[in-house]
Amino acid sequence: MSTKQKILAILRQDNGIVSGEKLADTLGISRTAIWKAVRELEKMGYHIEHFPNGYRYLTSDVLEKELISNKALPTSSIFIKEETESTMNDAKVAAIKQQTAPALFIAEKQTGGHGRFGRPFFSPTGQIYMSLLLAPNQTFAELPQYTILAAVALSLAIDHHTGKQTQIKWVNDIYLDGKKICGILSEATSDFETGQIKHVILGCGINYSIDPESFPEELQAKAGSIFPQENPPVTRNQLIQLIWQYFFELVEGLPNKEYIDVYRKKSFVLGKTVQFSQQGVAYSGKATKITDTGELVVQTNQGVKTLSSGEISLEAIY
Repeated sequence: MSTKQKILAILRQDNGIVSGEKLADTLGISRTAIWKAVRELEKMGYHIEHFPNGYRYLTSDVLEKELISNKALPTSSIFIKEETESTMNDAKVAAIKQQTAPALFIAEKQTGGHGRFGRPFFSPTGQIYMSLLLAPNQTFAELPQYTILAAVALSLAIDHHTGKQTQIKWVNDIYLDGKKICGILSEATSDFETGQIKHVILGCGINYSIDPESFPEELQAKAGSIFPQENPPVTRNQLIQLIWQYFFELVEGLPNKEYIDVYRKKSFVLGKTVQFSQQGVAYSGKATKITDTGELVVQTNQGVKTLSSGEISLEAIY
């Protein structure tokens, strides 16, 4: 553990003011070295108050693997970058290099993130960009509905920390107060010889705290963030930790499919008229059901259509 980490740990454990002399004596270094380490911590984004008689730690929102880890994701399986093109790409590269899974890749900033069908998306610094690498080694038919599991875990974690009720737009978007706050992207690679799914990557882009006026004008009416005002009551570390705690608890509970019931209850698509295109043909109809495998059943004038998330995307909901 570095000097900075040791100082941070001591300040966190003490809710009051810790003198520079006490820190120096505890760590066996000079008070000048303490001051320099505190300055370095502040440059990293930590909030530390300075007093004539010492220092006091204030709640800070710096991404830390130690505060995100759980029994399924030890700190050695969490990788945090200041900036990356895409956490999905980071996970893909790690898979090629035989990284032990599960592994979580997080970045403060993405320069080339994208959503479904390669669509770019607004991704300012200070939000949550992460991708989870899994190695299921199952056939496609045996594979759990990871996208739905992730959507439920995300939704429940946000509900827990906000006291509000999120909704899910089939299949992979989370909404709060009528605005999209999160998108989920899943990709899989298979072993040609065995026919098994070798890796699955779940990418999540979460608008954590953004001033509504900071969104591009064309997004302001439909995009939002979990905490649109300043000073969120929880840190990103706390939210990320709970998301993956819920996710792995749901995975461990399989083949129990109670999560599908949660997914259905949170859907704001069921019972609505939806428009979509399938094989170049435009359709409109009422969304009547979500199957146990996550498909959306729509009653149209041309008959019942069962939609797979990999085939189409909803174009409108009324």
